[in-house]
Amino acid sequence: MQKLIITAALVGAEVMKEDTPHLPVTADEIAAQAEEVREAGASIVHLHVRDENGHPSQDRSLYQEAIEKIQKRTDLIVQVSTGGAVGMSPDERLQPLSLRPEMATLTTGTVNFGREVFMNSPSQLIRFAEEFERYGVRPEFEIFDVGMIANALKLVKDGYFTGHLHFDFVMGVPGAIPATAENLLHLIRQLPEGATWTVAGIGRHQLPMAALGVILGGHVRVGLEDNIYYRKGELATNARLVERVVRIAGELERKVATPDEARQMLHLTKSRFY
Repeated sequence: MQKLIITAALVGAEVMKEDTPHLPVTADEIAAQAEEVREAGASIVHLHVRDENGHPSQDRSLYQEAIEKIQKRTDLIVQVSTGGAVGMSPDERLQPLSLRPEMATLTTGTVNFGREVFMNSPSQLIRFAEEFERYGVRPEFEIFDVGMIANALKLVKDGYFTGHLHFDFVMGVPGAIPATAENLLHLIRQLPEGATWTVAGIGRHQLPMAALGVILGGHVRVGLEDNIYYRKGELATNARLVERVVRIAGELERKVATPDEARQMLHLTKSRFY
């Protein structure tokens, strides 16, 4: 198997400080926890940012500040979000792409998201793809349901993306694909030859889906964006969640990739943000 790429989703847009005191919200807190997860074994940091009141934001300047501080302290791949938060406009969500990060997420379809709807219309997907192409950013296709893989591959067929393809299966969101082994295998079977994939289990599904990701030769995303508990009733930290995946991989004799090894595996052409 390839070495294991671990993505740490530190912040997200839904979890608040009131939910867990371990959530990083300022640029300094995010950078400090990025350093901790790098030491624990992460290769990628999936980045959301918050405003001065702790609310989710896609403001370009806030992303720039957080990325600069992360890169002063680590060699992590910085993967920004273009999902933002439910209800944000495309203009808001696209702001961090202009910073030309190494990677960014691209959700390729509309999905029920708890009591909300995360909207990504066909015309909107084309606009996002054009912006990814404009700034030369490598996408991680965020897959909340099976049809989103077909949508991503249509964008590839239509010429918006070339080269290596990487997917993230987000499983267990209420209203989206349930987090089961059968569903994960079904998603994997839809991918073209040579593509790589990561699995992100939501809430209590994070640990079993991470274990399956290690076993099946994929990659793993963990972090407080997706799950705030280490076990029932015990709050987690981002570093502890990464450390647990590293231990599981070690027991299964699967080595963990460094950021530069992950860059090679994902065919990233840029080694630094600036």
